[in-house]
Amino acid sequence: MGAQVRIYKRRIRSVSATKKITKAMEMISASRIVKAQRQVAASTPYAEELTRAVAAVATGSDTQHPLTTEAEKPARAAVLLVTSDRGLAGGYSANAIKAADRLAERLRAEGKEVDSYIIGRKGVAYYGFRDRKVAQSWTGFTDRPSYADAKAVSGPLIEAVRRDTAEGGVDELHIVFTEFVSMMTQNPVEKRMLPLSLDEVTRQAEKQERIRPLYDFEPSAEEVLDALLPRYVESRIYNALLQSAASEHAARRRAMKSATDNAEDLIKSLTRLANQARQADITQEISEIVGGASALADASAGSD
Repeated sequence: MGAQVRIYKRRIRSVSATKKITKAMEMISASRIVKAQRQVAASTPYAEELTRAVAAVATGSDTQHPLTTEAEKPARAAVLLVTSDRGLAGGYSANAIKAADRLAERLRAEGKEVDSYIIGRKGVAYYGFRDRKVAQSWTGFTDRPSYADAKAVSGPLIEAVRRDTAEGGVDELHIVFTEFVSMMTQNPVEKRMLPLSLDEVTRQAEKQERIRPLYDFEPSAEEVLDALLPRYVESRIYNALLQSAASEHAARRRAMKSATDNAEDLIKSLTRLANQARQADITQEISEIVGGASALADASAGSD
């Protein structure tokens, strides 16, 4: 039974070491969420105002532009998927991948080819393991994205939108990311970035009871839209990256807290089993001593 006690003690030490790691990761994620939330709050108004400005230019002119004009027969769509570079975040990346798969199935059902663009090692590994074609991928910045990262991602996507579909271009641009709602709620969402849905922008403005400003276009509405196209895509991707980063930290904090709580429960259970094994050891030793003393007494009585 002494060997059993040693096994329990060894497992308790192992679980305690794991608990220290998960607790540290929980605290790190909790400290990073605050900064990520501030960045989301700072970037969202800019992205929304830029979207409204683009909508105003489009509705105030009859210019045909890929930013706002629907293709008659859209044949190809690009889907940008945002996942994480690291694991230990619960179902964060898996939920985003599932949402991207559902979007791709719907687009294919509409008769469109789908080009996949991936951000994050988890998404790249998922597609690579299944031998799925990826147009382009980016890694290394999902937990701390910068505007330069969003600009690097948006470049190839803007080029694909501007190219003709016969030359590998796309008619639509979608993004799948995880929206940060609260510390406990993060929802995978999919949004179409291009062409911009003017009706949706108008509904949002009416919902917020905002008066649409008047704009003068110089030198022309088309050139203004050409200048706004990269800014619009960059701002939307940057906001999605920040939302995803905050969601990743919140999901990892929640997962690590659950792991820490489970480790504490396991330590209590193993400690209880070790105490039972120790008590059984003591009981057996007492029984052996009593049995030995009784045998000696019997032997002494027989010799007399």
